[in-house]
Amino acid sequence: MPRKKKGQAKVISPDEFKRILKIVSTSTYAKRDTLLLLMSFGLGLRVLELASLKIRHVMNEDGSINYTVKLPRTKGDKHRDVYIPEPSKDKRIERALREYVAERKKYCDIKRLPFTLEQPLFLSRKGTAFTNRTLQKRFQTIYELAGIAGASSHSGRRTFATNLIENGVDIKAIQTLMGHSSIAMTAVYVDANPIRLRNVIANALYR
Repeated sequence: MPRKKKGQAKVISPDEFKRILKIVSTSTYAKRDTLLLLMSFGLGLRVLELASLKIRHVMNEDGSINYTVKLPRTKGDKHRDVYIPEPSKDKRIERALREYVAERKKYCDIKRLPFTLEQPLFLSRKGTAFTNRTLQKRFQTIYELAGIAGASSHSGRRTFATNLIENGVDIKAIQTLMGHSSIAMTAVYVDANPIRLRNVIANALYR
C-alpha cells in the first residue's frame, strides 16, 4: 500500500480494514457502523454523500435492492451514480444493508414508531440524521478505537480508489466512479507503488 502523503487521507491496509470491522462488530451500533464502513470503502462515498442517503435510495418498497444508487447530494451537486455489487460478485454490502434495515424495522415495531423509506439511511445515537461533521467524528472514533493513527473519514474513499488502481482498473472508469471532473483530480490517487510498477514493466515487451 502507498504511504500517506502530506494533506492526503491515509490508505487503510487489508489487515487494518479487518481490524476495523472486528472492532465495530462489538459496538452498540454494530450493524450501522459496519454498513457505513462497507459503503465508504466499497463505494468510495464521502461523508456528505453517506449522510444524505435515505433508505429509498438503496432499497425499494418490496425489499429489493437498488444496485444503482443515484446519490441525492454530491460535492458540487454533480450527478453521480454508484453501484452496490450484486450478490454473485460480493454479498457484503447487500447483506449488511439488509441486516441494518431489519434492525431499524424491529426497533420501530418495539417503539411503535412509523418506518418509511423516506427516513435517513443512517441515524445517529439520538435517532436523527447525521450531519457531515457528526459523521466525520464517528469515523474518527472508529479509527481511534481500532488504533489506526492518521486515518480520517476520507480514508475509505482514498482506499477505494487506490485498490481499483492497484487492480488495474483504467483511470477513466475510476474518474467516473469517484465523480471527479477531470483525470487530473483522479491522478492524485495514483502513487508510484514499486510493486505495481514492476508488474506494469513486465508487460512492456511484445511476446
